[in-house]
Parts: sequence; C-alpha cells; structure tokens
Amino acid sequence: MEINYTPSDLRDTAKQLLEYFQNKNSKIILFDAPMAAGKTTLIKEICRLLDVEEEVTSPTFAIINEYTTKNEPVFHFDFYRLEKIEDAINIGVEDYFYSGYYCFVEWPEIIKGLLPKNYITVKIEITGENTRKIILLT
Repeated sequence: MEINYTPSDLRDTAKQLLEYFQNKNSKIILFDAPMAAGKTTLIKEICRLLDVEEEVTSPTFAIINEYTTKNEPVFHFDFYRLEKIEDAINIGVEDYFYSGYYCFVEWPEIIKGLLPKNYITVKIEITGENTRKIILLT
C-alpha cells in the first residue's frame, strides 16, 4: 500500500495508517525514513488518534518514551544513538515488543534481529519540499 501526503493531509494519513495497523493486527510499527522526513510528526498524529494524554516528543535522548491512554500504554523508541544491539537488549526492548501494546520505532535498523514476526514497516520517502510518500511493508 502507498500513501502520498502533505502536511494538510496528516490527520487523514494517520487515520489510514491506524486502520491498516489494526487490520493487520500488528502493534510493532517501524518507521524507516531519512532525517527530517517527518517520522516523529507522523507518530504524534497517530498518538493523538489513540488518545495519548501526554505531549508526544522525540525520544532521541531518552531512547524510549512511554505514553498513556485511557486503555493502555504506548511506547515510542528512537534507536538512532544506539551503537550495538546489546544496548537495546539491556533496556529490555524485547519485553516492550512482546507486551501487546503499540511500539513505534524510529531508526529500527539495529534492533531488527529482536523483532517479533508480525511487524509493519512505514517507509517514508521525501518526494518534495512538502510532500511525502509512505510505502507500507509487512
């Protein structure tokens, strides 16, 4: 599935993605995109639709942010700063992945060997100054 969008389409795009995740019955979502492609911005909008109560921010320095909803937690990871897979193991990433809760993962390359089989990759391509293309891979 492919989705082309602009900033004004962000809410509708997030709705489409959330429906896709639910239809595929997957809560492990990897965001594969270059720097400044809008990974965190898109995750913020998805979290808004999930009724996350806190402000959604990039976990670049914290590595993981935990958000709350009325029903369950949502986990947001940024593995950009990790140097080796053991760093992810040491923070207990597998416990999060097998928790049954949403896990949104930025910069997932280093942890791919730890992932459950049922994950979705949201590949974001920059197609113009204000345009993006999403390719969904399962």
